[in-house]
Amino acid sequence: MSFNWRRPFTRRQGDQNLANSESHYYRSNGSFDGDGGTVSDGSLQYTVEKGGNDSPTAYQEATGAPVEVNSPLGYSVGPLSIIMLNIGKMIGTGVYSTPSNILRGTGSVGLSMVFWALGFLTSVANLSVYLEYAAYFPNRSGSEVVYLEQAYPRPRWLFPTAFAFQSVALSFSSSNAIVLAQYLFRINGHSPTAWELKGVAVAGYTIAALFVSFHTRLSYLLANGIGIIKVLTLIFVSITGLVVLGGHVSTSRIPDPRVNFRDAFSGQATPYGVTNALYKIIFSYAGFENAFNVVNEVRSPVKQIRRNGFVALLIVAVLYILANVAYFAAVPKEELVKSQQIAASLFFTKVFGSSGAVRGLNFLIALSSFGNLIAVLIGSSRLIRECGRQGVLPFPRFWASTRPFGTPLGPYFVKWALTTLMILAPPAGDAFNFITDLQVLPSAFFQLIMGIGLYVIRYRRSRLNLPRPEFKAWDLVVVFNILVQLYLVVMPWYPPAGGAYAGDVSFWYGTYVVTGIGILIACAIYYYLWISVIPKLRGYRIRQEVLRLEDGAQSHKLVKVPVAKLAEWDATHDAVGRPLNDSTVRSDRGSAGSNGGSDEKKPTSADEVPVRRNKQDVEK
Repeated sequence: MSFNWRRPFTRRQGDQNLANSESHYYRSNGSFDGDGGTVSDGSLQYTVEKGGNDSPTAYQEATGAPVEVNSPLGYSVGPLSIIMLNIGKMIGTGVYSTPSNILRGTGSVGLSMVFWALGFLTSVANLSVYLEYAAYFPNRSGSEVVYLEQAYPRPRWLFPTAFAFQSVALSFSSSNAIVLAQYLFRINGHSPTAWELKGVAVAGYTIAALFVSFHTRLSYLLANGIGIIKVLTLIFVSITGLVVLGGHVSTSRIPDPRVNFRDAFSGQATPYGVTNALYKIIFSYAGFENAFNVVNEVRSPVKQIRRNGFVALLIVAVLYILANVAYFAAVPKEELVKSQQIAASLFFTKVFGSSGAVRGLNFLIALSSFGNLIAVLIGSSRLIRECGRQGVLPFPRFWASTRPFGTPLGPYFVKWALTTLMILAPPAGDAFNFITDLQVLPSAFFQLIMGIGLYVIRYRRSRLNLPRPEFKAWDLVVVFNILVQLYLVVMPWYPPAGGAYAGDVSFWYGTYVVTGIGILIACAIYYYLWISVIPKLRGYRIRQEVLRLEDGAQSHKLVKVPVAKLAEWDATHDAVGRPLNDSTVRSDRGSAGSNGGSDEKKPTSADEVPVRRNKQDVEK
């Protein structure tokens, strides 16, 4: 397939028509089924899938979770929701608290401002990678779940298994909930005990979970409303900073608002400080990808997310830079470096000189933190749901069902339970910091291989001469993103300035890195035993079966098929796992044994859900 250089956020004229075309072209190294429903490339089989969200026809490898033609979560995500979902996750408490740390790391005002701009560029590069993936699979929510599944379909179910464990087991938001509780206590100046802080954190997270659990559209409206308040708060900070910079504040409070901008690059940066500062900058922009978790709930998703995702990222970048200008205009550099207070508190105290203003700021930051919890809950619930729909987790009905409220209650409950456990169980200090840091390396590793996987998908699609995607990123942008992700994998190994025991825990700083690697290795060992060793010893093989639930949701379930019946199974099921000769797709309770289930299929007619066998449901 030829490749043309284009701007990262535009598409070549005619690509849409090509993407909508279902015409197939024969190549010597690929074969097509006679009915045009599947495309074969060696052991890989790609099914033609068309979603109900006005997206082009997609070609996905058959081991992927079945496409839900009509989203059981509805289509409530419009342009404003895309913008606010991303902004809601990006803007938490970081822009109010991290500028002092970044200034300490970079050593100068000028370099710290460059880093905030650099964060925008790295995020644009990463966004373009997500967009190209979404153009290949525009009818699947769940972002990384889908992209890793499709980039690395062999060994079968390996990457879904490893990523599902990482996504579910490490899906807690305990640190964000505790930050919310801290700012709530700061409003009235109370110093909480450890258990008071934990109690308020659990209560705050529980309220957030309840808000999103009972109505999908209401959860988006709430996220939109809080997101708008977040933006208005930063606009207020930015405008106030410009007023200060113009010299319109009493000189008794701020004698020289431009002092930090004279000789702005003076100062000494350390290698560890620069590395740590860039790491914090990149994660301050984390959230630009949140809308990709709800792709199947968006009409014309690639077009909408390309436009509105970039708008959200641009808004946040401009507000981040202007907020830092405000801090540097009001607070002397030396005071910012040495202070233990958050930069925003110093700013408000200098400008308004009253504790009341600071309390108001604490309320706005607490609200911003609460909005972050809402946005993360919405996005990660879809990601976890997609993990469950792949069939690699037990009880697929629990993960995939949207009954009774049309919301993913199973994933919401798991996130709430894990977050509550992580708030209450670990004591403050080493244990809490260590468990929180565990998420860093596995997440960075999966992001790295996802960037590399984009070239794998391009190569396979070119072999089969499949239509060009609706969006394709520059090679330069993709390579830059891969280098950034490689940096995030390597950086945790860099020792702190004070030595190997000067990290945020009292023991060796790299313990969480080694443990993260151990988790990935343990996932691979578990996969090998579950998929290969145990089935061979017990005389069965793993196959996938499609479940269609009463609410219209669909999922895969991995079932155990005795070797003696394997040929019969393969002859009577298509590549996706749909039966060829039956008029029903059985629900979870009526299917063959899966994880811990029986080897024999025991259909129960009362549990069967009729399925019209049309082209969208079955490709053969």
